[in-house]
Amino acid sequence: MHKYSIIIPTLNEASGIRQCLLALQELRSECQLIIADAGSPDETREVSLPLIDVFITTPKGRAVQMNAGAQKASADVFIFLHADTFLPENALCCIQSALDSGAQWGRFDMQLVGESFMLKVVAVMMNWRSRLTGIATGDQVIFVRRTAFLEAGCFPEVALMEDIAISKCLKKISKCYCLTTKVKSSGRRWEDFGVWRTIVMMWSLRLRYFFGAEPDTLAQLYRQGKIFNKIL
Repeated sequence: MHKYSIIIPTLNEASGIRQCLLALQELRSECQLIIADAGSPDETREVSLPLIDVFITTPKGRAVQMNAGAQKASADVFIFLHADTFLPENALCCIQSALDSGAQWGRFDMQLVGESFMLKVVAVMMNWRSRLTGIATGDQVIFVRRTAFLEAGCFPEVALMEDIAISKCLKKISKCYCLTTKVKSSGRRWEDFGVWRTIVMMWSLRLRYFFGAEPDTLAQLYRQGKIFNKIL
């Protein structure tokens, strides 16, 4: 019986998923590895299968995929990991220490990996914002007890902001345990769109969400990487 289930949502990750999964192989004695794939037409499945325990195909949508992965999970603790994010060597020890202290859920600090110095600034801001608000983002690798996850109602199956939405639900159960140990996440999207441009975009999307914008609309804007002159 595994102690942890690591659930990775994927879509067309053939070029990078092997590196992600190889980094997790030393954890397999304690972790069940689950890929929840949204029907990738590339070789994500073929590359993943030798390196995981469960591969499922689901409808597209990160929240839908992660919920489906959780349904297949055998462990009592879920770890939701993005395919371009890497855990530190002592990740399981950190998580277990948090759980032993009474935590029901939590997340890691994060480091954005890339060329731009501004990525360091962005990561620091994200980590501090998370501490102040008790809201975790998917890039920070959310971990949660099965019981708390089910009590929170799983991830709301929205097109975007599912991490913020479930954080709000989980906060009603217990506060977010913020681990200072850092996961490393790719800063590729930030650099591709431009770091400053992406900062403005993400704040715009978050403000729109706060004021009631539909997640489907926000997801479309996020995919397009657009910047807006008006927040509302």
